[in-house]
Amino acid sequence: QLDQYTSEDGEISHRIVGDPTEGSILVAAAKAGLVTETMHSAFPRSGEIPFDSVRKRMVTVHSLVDPRMEIAPSAVAGRTEQYAIAVKGAPDVVLGLCTHYLDIDDRSVKPLDEAARQMILAANDELTKDALRVLGMAYRVISTMPEQENNDELEKDLIYAGLIGMIDPARTEVKPALINARGAGIRTIMITGDYPNTARAIAQSISLLRPGHQVRTGAELNEMSDDEMKEVVKTTDVFARVSPEHKMRIVDALRANDEVVAMTGDGVNDAPAIKRADIGVAMGITGTDVAKETADMVLTDDNYATIVSAVEQGRVIYANIRKFVFFLLSSNVAEIMIIFLATLTGLPTPLTAIQLLWLNLLTDGAPALALAMEKGDPDTMQQKPRAKNEPIINKTMGIGIIVQTIAQTGAVLTAFLIGLAWHLEAGAAVPAGMSTFAYLFQHNWNGVDVQTAETMAFMTLSLCELFRAYTVRSERASIFKLGVFSNRWMQYAVGLSILLLILVVTIPFLQPIFNTHNPTATEWGIVFGLAIIPAICEEITKFFLRRADAKERALRAEAD
Repeated sequence: QLDQYTSEDGEISHRIVGDPTEGSILVAAAKAGLVTETMHSAFPRSGEIPFDSVRKRMVTVHSLVDPRMEIAPSAVAGRTEQYAIAVKGAPDVVLGLCTHYLDIDDRSVKPLDEAARQMILAANDELTKDALRVLGMAYRVISTMPEQENNDELEKDLIYAGLIGMIDPARTEVKPALINARGAGIRTIMITGDYPNTARAIAQSISLLRPGHQVRTGAELNEMSDDEMKEVVKTTDVFARVSPEHKMRIVDALRANDEVVAMTGDGVNDAPAIKRADIGVAMGITGTDVAKETADMVLTDDNYATIVSAVEQGRVIYANIRKFVFFLLSSNVAEIMIIFLATLTGLPTPLTAIQLLWLNLLTDGAPALALAMEKGDPDTMQQKPRAKNEPIINKTMGIGIIVQTIAQTGAVLTAFLIGLAWHLEAGAAVPAGMSTFAYLFQHNWNGVDVQTAETMAFMTLSLCELFRAYTVRSERASIFKLGVFSNRWMQYAVGLSILLLILVVTIPFLQPIFNTHNPTATEWGIVFGLAIIPAICEEITKFFLRRADAKERALRAEAD
């Protein structure tokens, strides 16, 4: 219905309440001088057969209480009991129920011959080419109230009244969202009950219909086998004049091609296809309760662009989980390898138990939490979708863990060996002709205090993980592209961890607890030099990953 309201500047205006298609017809009638309230009084509705997606039409029965002859020319003046059967729906379907048509020139009812039929169909085609959604209108006036259960009786010998075209223009944000989705490897398919011409015009206006791709109709799908459907869906961007059964076949064909399918819909008839898809999305505003209950997700604003934004946010969240896992896992594997290799080669343990506890709780924990606050990579929506069976720890992460394990283990053990060489116990000397490092591996370390070497190993590993926390902020983008200081939570986490590390190695009463000492300037220099190596290795790894991604993206662009 049309709801009247007064705007802030005092002007009386109207807004559509309810179905937009019905509302647009009321607006058109109001512009022609037919006020809704007056029409309801003059032609009260006494019966109805609701719209059905299979029948593609709706029937209403009205009592002609006060018939206006200028808009009801078939009514008989003076007759007390008259009823009008009004039918609206798909133009070709409604036309098939008619035997006469209303001539617009002299407002007379004439037999519907083939010439008139072709004229009406041609007018319909012209309207659909302009992206208009077209409804056919027909009616019949009778003298007795019909039995509404008898569709055949209601819908016979109708008079074709004309066509009404309406447009539901795409929102301005839809076209950019479609392009954004395509860059992310997401293919959008339009499935509609509109005519092919209408669907094609709309799809072309928003760049949904790609060059070389097709528009198919439900009638064509009826002639195809399931195997043929699997091939057709690869090159069809628009399906027009489809039924609910066709929607399910389309979903099944896409899933048979190992695609992850999200299906949107708002009506009761959409529910089976929504349920069949991997992800069912119902409209929150225009959606029926059945569609909402069937769906996995409800779109509160009925906006396609919101789906694309949700995909982007989902990717950001998933990427942050991967960064968190990668950072902690690579750090822990490196710690294990440091202890394992030192023990295997006969060296003292580079890290004490309390130092390891400190590393896991503070040095690793705080930056890992800051990674969860990342806003996402600049190219989040240029990456292809991950395979649905891909684990969190995939090949790329596995390579990163190996690289980081080698880099961190090498840096920490190097710092540890340098600390051992600089601070051998009194009386120990490297035999002539033997390298210092070879001597360290065969030296008897029982009872020897290796506090200096442990301090250097502890500081090196701590700074390795803190420096590397910046490079882990993106799986592929360079830290300089992201901006070193763009995540303020990372500054807080790293700053706090470095401050606490300095306190642990410099405050006297903490030194015995953590078995540390106050490092010299030379020791600090060695520690910083070695600690930056894993971060550099991470950036080099990401450089090669970016090169591989660029090649794959170029190949994908050629395929499209």
